[in-house]
Amino acid sequence: MEHKTEKGERAVLRDEVLALLKQGEGPLSGEAMSRRLGVSRAAVWKAVENLRQEGYVISSATNRGYRLEESPDLLSAGELSGALDGCLVGRELLCLRTVDSTNSEVKRQAMAGKAEGLAVLADEQTGGRGRRGREFESPAGKGLYCSVLLRPECTLDELMWLTAWTAVAVCDAVEEVCGVRPGIKWTNDLVLQGRKLCGILTELGMEGESARLQYAAVGIGVNVSQQAEDFGPVAAPVAISLAQALGKAPRRTDLAAALLRSLDRMYLDFPTQRDSWYERYRRDCLTLGKPVRVLRGNETFTGVAEDLAGDFSLIVRREDGTRETVNAGDVSVRGLFGYTE
Repeated sequence: MEHKTEKGERAVLRDEVLALLKQGEGPLSGEAMSRRLGVSRAAVWKAVENLRQEGYVISSATNRGYRLEESPDLLSAGELSGALDGCLVGRELLCLRTVDSTNSEVKRQAMAGKAEGLAVLADEQTGGRGRRGREFESPAGKGLYCSVLLRPECTLDELMWLTAWTAVAVCDAVEEVCGVRPGIKWTNDLVLQGRKLCGILTELGMEGESARLQYAAVGIGVNVSQQAEDFGPVAAPVAISLAQALGKAPRRTDLAAALLRSLDRMYLDFPTQRDSWYERYRRDCLTLGKPVRVLRGNETFTGVAEDLAGDFSLIVRREDGTRETVNAGDVSVRGLFGYTE
């Protein structure tokens, strides 16, 4: 049986060879790669064969070397690392075939001492979740499931802005790759054509005695290539994928690279550039001006989402004219996700 460490080392070499092939404008010889990576030419050849088995089309010619001709849409460090040069977010990548939840993996890595900037991506989640423990369907090969580890230096009040800022950053990434900009349903859902495209879940680890932040795990799930039959009975009426909205799905690798770069730009601004991100969130927020139904604890009330407070809380004017500031709870927006009352 192959030792687990050996399999890990082989995967690392495969990613390193792929990164070199993606950087090269012309053929790259096995000898040149072996020198740069400090391994034998036979090891390089094995790595190339592994890539071919995964669906990469790599041509080769005697005395010329290898050239990457075509890539499958696989999430890997070799695919993404070159696009993230100079970024803090994504400086370390953990790309998994399957995981219970990318957020759960980030939390495990955080408690093991990993530095901020780690990004965990998975082809499939078996226990993906949203707010209040709701299930987030994560079928293999269909979506972009990504979580990042952050440790911002900020107050607890400022930390509460992080989900809203992330929503704007995800809108930026989708617009960059797809040419369309989603809207935001307060506070953490991205919407296209009135249906849910993406959910965001931010989970925090705090020290009990000092209430000092240990880590923030920011999870993002984007529906990319799902069709109607890929959504379960609960999600099907309210969810949409980029493939459904646009007629064609973008490459997940392109979207992942754009997303991590966008999160990196966001994190450079956090939390000092509040005014700019507040205005951007306000422009993208579809909830403002709409009739809403608010579920807060055991209370349910209706009204109109009148404005956004400076801390990204929602200001709702009830039907009796009183104003409520909503910073937690579920908010349904008429015309979105099946709310028609």
